[in-house]
Amino acid sequence: MTEQRLVTGLHGVRAALRDHAEQVLELWVDAARHDQRLREIRQLAGKRGVVAQAVARKTLDRIAGGPRHQGVVARLKGSGAFPEQDLDKLLENLDEPAFLLVLDGVQDPHNLGACLRSADGAGVHAVIVPRDRSVGLTPTVTKVASGAAGEVPLVRVTNLARTLKKLREHHGIWLVGTSGDAPRSLYEQDLRGPLALVMGAEGEGMRRLTTEACDYLVHLPMRGGVESLNVSVATGICLYEALRQREG
Repeated sequence: MTEQRLVTGLHGVRAALRDHAEQVLELWVDAARHDQRLREIRQLAGKRGVVAQAVARKTLDRIAGGPRHQGVVARLKGSGAFPEQDLDKLLENLDEPAFLLVLDGVQDPHNLGACLRSADGAGVHAVIVPRDRSVGLTPTVTKVASGAAGEVPLVRVTNLARTLKKLREHHGIWLVGTSGDAPRSLYEQDLRGPLALVMGAEGEGMRRLTTEACDYLVHLPMRGGVESLNVSVATGICLYEALRQREG
């Protein structure tokens, strides 16, 4: 059976219709809503040749698996993730130094969605995650990402440590990982040039092999009582420090 996925929420569905209309198999909208944002979704669907089916809200709740869909749900073919073999082609076609985000085992869909949104805002070329022990592009991820899930390529790889080694040896990309035990601060690290920022999982951090694959380890300075930040918050801080240095 062909892999399929659900996309919920105004931003995610709008991005799917705008960029991947050929993948949209079905589109459902709340029959009781006639506000401007839903009208725009219907108009865009019409322009892309996609039929918007008006259904009751309880039907949307059932399709989406809950009430948090903002009145619109789409079913698309494919997983939404890029094949692992496409990563080399993506990197070879860049006309600027590579800027990648690697997430080692992030399993909370809200965190992945927020990371994708930050990655899109910072201009990241691709987000790399392991195929195992990592959440995929679920409806919650695409909704939290607010359209960024359709903008930033998400590449799921079979062996993360092997992929990191290949990034360094074949593409000349420096690997900078985050660890609370690292002696060097994020703000002391040179983040210019070909770069992959590596973030660990919620509460556990990076796995041993991932840590050993990194060229440098950095920590985020913590001045208060908490020991660490949520992974999506830490990711946003690291990405925008890298963007600041790269633009400077």
